[in-house]
Amino acid sequence: MSKEVAIAKLAPVFRRYGYEGASLSMLSKATGLGKASLYHHFPGGKAEMAQAVLGHIAQQVNTYVLEPLQAEGEPIERIRNMASGISTLYRQGQDACFMAIFSMGEADTLFHDILQQSLTTWIDQLAQTLVDAGIDADGAEVRSRNTVMSIQGALVLVRILEDTTPFDDLMKDLPERLLS
Repeated sequence: MSKEVAIAKLAPVFRRYGYEGASLSMLSKATGLGKASLYHHFPGGKAEMAQAVLGHIAQQVNTYVLEPLQAEGEPIERIRNMASGISTLYRQGQDACFMAIFSMGEADTLFHDILQQSLTTWIDQLAQTLVDAGIDADGAEVRSRNTVMSIQGALVLVRILEDTTPFDDLMKDLPERLLS
């Protein structure tokens, strides 16, 4: 099994159980690899596995969230493409956000800087798109932060209520709400 395939199989375990809850037995079972094989691919153990999963997620965030915001075109279309990408990234709200999961406990200690940089980049890119649409920089920053908070809140509601409606509604209205 390639390391990339192993990372893809590790991600759901971390997403569901968090860093501290994901045991080596769970990670081994998810990949179908024995613990020795896991350590062969990830000599740094669970921390290295989690870091690899975060790297994989960062690539997806770049593809689905940041690249649409940086693309050519009208700001409304860039934001629509970002919203569509976010829906894809979180499987229409069914998947929890890794930033939220890895921002607690030991994971926060290990990965805080990575998460902070990722979140800051997202907020900054969204704010720049809003500035491109003619919104003043301070207002764009506030709207950008509030949007990320709304997305995170919608993801929590979906998990607790077991209903994707809050996320779906937010993604559908997001471009117009941001630019109104």
